[in-house]
Amino acid sequence: MTSTTRRAIAVIALGATLFAASCTAVYRNHGYVPSEEDLALVEVGKSNRDDVTRAVGRPSSAGLLQGAGWYYVGSRWKHFGARAPEEIEREVVAISFDDKGTVTNVERFGLEDGEVVVLSRRVTETSIKGIGLIRQVLGSFGRVSADQILNR
Repeated sequence: MTSTTRRAIAVIALGATLFAASCTAVYRNHGYVPSEEDLALVEVGKSNRDDVTRAVGRPSSAGLLQGAGWYYVGSRWKHFGARAPEEIEREVVAISFDDKGTVTNVERFGLEDGEVVVLSRRVTETSIKGIGLIRQVLGSFGRVSADQILNR
């Protein structure tokens, strides 16, 4: 076998390996959700925040209001080639507290329970319409005098 043939075989083998690797899905897990066994240690009406911390740990996020709940969020994402990652599984455990810090409810939600909620929408209206960047820059030259630049 000649060296050219060996190189061609090596290039083909490398290309086939890269092609096969790019067609394999990669799964990644993000976040933490307590197991049912751990959640069984949390008693509604009896457990407080310290008990929940000992049983399942501190949450990754909490409500903003006083007495609001703790939220444990876990997701599983599928990465496939050059495509955008796709969330294939999501689990949220919400533990609610009253004003005294006692557990009032423990709920579990899945991806199928989710809704798209706009948390914040901030739109700044602009008075500039139909004017490009170059026109804006060139239009500002006549408005600035040398005295303004030199602070005279």
